[in-house]
Amino acid sequence: MIEILPLLLCDEVIFEQFPDMENMSIQELQHIITEELFYFEEEPKSDSVKEDTNTSIVSEKPKTLPKTVHIESTSSPKEEVKSEPLAVRGNFEKGILVLHEEQELKPEVMDMLVKMINAVGHSMNEVGLLSSQELEGRTLTELYDLNAHIVLKFGRLKHPINALPASDYQIHTEGETEYLFADALPTIAEDKVLKGKLWNTLKVLFNISK
Repeated sequence: MIEILPLLLCDEVIFEQFPDMENMSIQELQHIITEELFYFEEEPKSDSVKEDTNTSIVSEKPKTLPKTVHIESTSSPKEEVKSEPLAVRGNFEKGILVLHEEQELKPEVMDMLVKMINAVGHSMNEVGLLSSQELEGRTLTELYDLNAHIVLKFGRLKHPINALPASDYQIHTEGETEYLFADALPTIAEDKVLKGKLWNTLKVLFNISK
C-alpha cells in the first residue's frame, strides 16, 4: 500500500479547491501540486508479528474431543470348575441303581433290600447305592452319566429326579433306563401292603414269572 504524505506540500487553499484530493492518483496530483511528492511503502510485517497472527489463528480452531482408547482386558477367562462325578457305593456291575432318602440305612432295612435284590435274581455286587444327601446339588445330567439301566428310587430325594413323570409303584421308561419310584425303605419295611405292591412291580420290572 502506498501512503501519500501531504506534509507541507499542500496548503489549505489547495485542499479547499480539491476536496477529493485524498482519493486522487499520483498522476492526477502531479497536475495540481508543483512541489515534489514523496511516498513510502508500508513496511512488511516482521516474523514475530506473523507468528503472533498464526498463533492467534491456531488458538481459534475448535477444540477436538480426546479420542477414546479402548483397552482390552488381558485377564484370562475363568475356567469352569467341574464337580467330581457321582461316587456310587457298591460295585454297580449290572447298572442297577438304588436311590434312598435316608443318609444311612439301618441294618434291618438293609437286610430287607438285600433279600429283595436276591429275590429278583441279582446280588448286591450288581447294585450301586446313592443317598439323598449324596445327590443334593447334582443335576439330572450327572445322574444320567452313570448309565444306570434300572433306577429304584425310595422316598423323596433332594434331586431333580423327583420331577420325572413317574407314579409310585409303576414302571416309567425313558430311553434305555427304567425307573421305579416307591415309598421310603423304612416305611415299606414296616408295612406289609407296601411290601406286596413293591414285590408285584419288581416282578414285572425284572421279568419274574412267580
